[in-house]
Amino acid sequence: MGSYEYQPLHIFFFPFLAHGHMIPSVDMAKSFAEKGVKATIITTPLNAPFFFKAIGKSKTNGNDIHIQTIQFPSAKAGLPDGCENVDSIPSLDLLQAFFMATGLLQDQLEQLLLKQRPSCIVSDFFLPWTTDSAAKFGIPRLVFHGTSFLSLCVISCVKLYEPYKDVSSDSEFFLLPNLPGEIKMTREQLPPFITSKEKTGFVKLLEEAEEAEERSYGVVVNSFYELERVYADHFRKVLGRKAWPIGPLSLCNKDAEEKTHRGKEACIDERECMEWLETKKPNSVVYVCFGSIAKFSDSQLREIATGLEASGQPFMWVVRKSKEDGVAWLPDGFEKRMEGKGLIIRGWAPQVLILEHEAIGAFVTHCGWNSTLEAVTAGVPMVTWPVAAEQFFNEKLVTEVLEIGVPVGATKWLRLEGDSITCGAVEKAVKRVLTGEEAIDMKNKAKVLSQLAKRAVLGGGSSYSNLNALIQELSSLSL
Repeated sequence: MGSYEYQPLHIFFFPFLAHGHMIPSVDMAKSFAEKGVKATIITTPLNAPFFFKAIGKSKTNGNDIHIQTIQFPSAKAGLPDGCENVDSIPSLDLLQAFFMATGLLQDQLEQLLLKQRPSCIVSDFFLPWTTDSAAKFGIPRLVFHGTSFLSLCVISCVKLYEPYKDVSSDSEFFLLPNLPGEIKMTREQLPPFITSKEKTGFVKLLEEAEEAEERSYGVVVNSFYELERVYADHFRKVLGRKAWPIGPLSLCNKDAEEKTHRGKEACIDERECMEWLETKKPNSVVYVCFGSIAKFSDSQLREIATGLEASGQPFMWVVRKSKEDGVAWLPDGFEKRMEGKGLIIRGWAPQVLILEHEAIGAFVTHCGWNSTLEAVTAGVPMVTWPVAAEQFFNEKLVTEVLEIGVPVGATKWLRLEGDSITCGAVEKAVKRVLTGEEAIDMKNKAKVLSQLAKRAVLGGGSSYSNLNALIQELSSLSL
């Protein structure tokens, strides 16, 4: 695998405490460990079981990978007991307190840095204080965003040029200046903390994070060069940032067991999923999942259900509602009518395994970067339904740059609840991505990208070479 055991590196990996950040971070730790690097993941006691499960196979393969826990100060930050992950926050009003709590981990991290003296720390963008902690001990800090190069470029462009000020309404499109491609956005698609004049706690945190990133050693990106070449070049050459694309990180999981154990505990047996998919024709099933954060109203879920039924396509739908919530949000008789045609999974599903199955023909997604890249890697075209964060930027990459997806018609950044989309729009988008000449073209393009993704992490591939180069560079620093 091109190991560097003659100069053993020890790297701390410190992800933000949210599953969307933890999943790619553990994949990254495993990728480094496969190269002979000692990898230590820093987390809190209630998040540790997730990591222990995720690294199990890597550990038994003889890789030098460890978990180190530090205590989460819930009480000090005014959080309820057991609230150690963003996904477990009972109310969004506590988000500010949660970010404050992560800042209170600084002393404990510095004690570990003093004791273990790692060669480098790779920490999340949302943990800006780690730049100062690393600097105290003369250790380089690498920033991990967990998003695409295009998103990083768009955010820099919007902040630098403020093109949203040149339009007269929230729904009017403006061109992003000095950026490759003709990318147009509207004000209502931008996160409000970019356009707001108010200096909220979150805006201040972002400013601190950006300033800390500028003082860091560089950025590691879960992407591969061939996917967004012009934006990787723009980020590094025009914006002048040191960055290493080393993805898709999910490809470090080689077998079904590793792929199943990547996220939370699945609410369905993976064999049950696979057996159900085995009964379907290739490229016929629509997989629907909106990530671990987005929450849709009952009325919106009914529109999705009606749209899926009208499309006539078999579907597998992951819903963040438990059986205890009842089925009031489903149209009357829906589950009975869809027996054998649709499978509803309430909770968490083994997404990578599902996307890789030949029966999956399309993915209705919120465009979170993990999901987007997993679909690209599996060669699955997408129906894009962005909700918040940088998801509208990722939608542009999928639908306009790569041309492997169609938008469902979401127009507004709405934090968690999602834009209101009719059943007709859902039906139309699903049919468009699965049937007709346009669908064939999208599928062919997605297949090519899937091959490039897999090639990137193999010997001689772009991500393989970037990871080796980064390890060599960090080794030379630690001499």
